[in-house]
Amino acid sequence: MEEETLYHIYNQGNNREKIFFEKRNYLFFLKKVRIHLLPHLELLAYCLMPNHFHFLAYTKSNFDYQKYINDLRTFLSSYTKAINKQEERSGSLFRQNTKFKNISDANEEYFYGQYCLHYIHQNPLRAGLVTDIEEWRFSSYPDYIKIRNGSLCNKKLAVELLQLPVGPKEFIKLSKETVPDNVLNNLI
Repeated sequence: MEEETLYHIYNQGNNREKIFFEKRNYLFFLKKVRIHLLPHLELLAYCLMPNHFHFLAYTKSNFDYQKYINDLRTFLSSYTKAINKQEERSGSLFRQNTKFKNISDANEEYFYGQYCLHYIHQNPLRAGLVTDIEEWRFSSYPDYIKIRNGSLCNKKLAVELLQLPVGPKEFIKLSKETVPDNVLNNLI
């Protein structure tokens, strides 16, 4: 990973098992994101699914890969310990390697970044968990359409980097577009 670069970051539960069991787990996870990851990244979008998570992030200008990896490990390990205690389980909760897909390209960064943001927000809809994207509370989508005023994501930077519409109606319309398969292959 490099500084000032756009990444799709994601991981899944071991054997595709659940990583979130209750509403409080999602909130605890987001609190840990703020503590462990925001010192390294500008979070542009996120979606937490029952068995995986997605982030669209832009690395800061002073990004230090080793410090970031150490904080990521601490973050996932401490979350795992809490869930293992809550669920009376043991062992790994997440797959061993968190994926980092560089989606920056000098000519098309906004293009891939914009599609990645929509792909992330569309996850609950594609999984059949909701009938409308705005119904899923554990993503940044409600913040972008201004039905929630979350502060985890740097929406101003996302609008600039990804050439996103500022108004909720325009954002909603753009969010409902299908991500083409050839673009999707470059995001994951």
